[in-house]
Amino acid sequence: MHRRAFLACAVLVPVSGCLDFLEDNSEEITEPGDVEIVWDDLVRENPDTEDERVVVWGAVRNIGDRTLSYIEIRATFLDADGEVLETVIESVTVEDDSREQWAFDVEFPRFGEDAADVSTYELEPATGV
Repeated sequence: MHRRAFLACAVLVPVSGCLDFLEDNSEEITEPGDVEIVWDDLVRENPDTEDERVVVWGAVRNIGDRTLSYIEIRATFLDADGEVLETVIESVTVEDDSREQWAFDVEFPRFGEDAADVSTYELEPATGV
C-alpha cells in the first residue's frame, strides 16, 4: 500500500514543477493591448480566376514597455453577410525592437471562388513575446 502512495506522489511532483514553470513564464506573453495595428489593407491577386488569392497586408508596432521578439496577428475573414469564412493566425518576427513598426501579411487559406467570397476582415493582435 505504501508503494502505491509513493508512486502517486512521485508522479505529482514533476507535474507540479511543470505547472510552476508555466506560471512563471506566462508573464512573458504580452497583452494584445501592448501591440497596435498601424495600417492594414485587403489585397486581391488574380481576381475572378481559379487562382484568385486574398491577403491582408499591414503593420504593427509595440506600444507597451516590454521588448518584443514575436507577435501573433489573428485575421478573421468574413463574407458579404458577415459570416466567418476562416480565422488565421500568423506570426510576426520582430528582428529589431528599435524599429517603430513591423510588416505582416495573413493569407486566406483557400483560392478561387472561396477567396472571391471574402468581402471583409477583422484583425486582432493575439499575443507577443
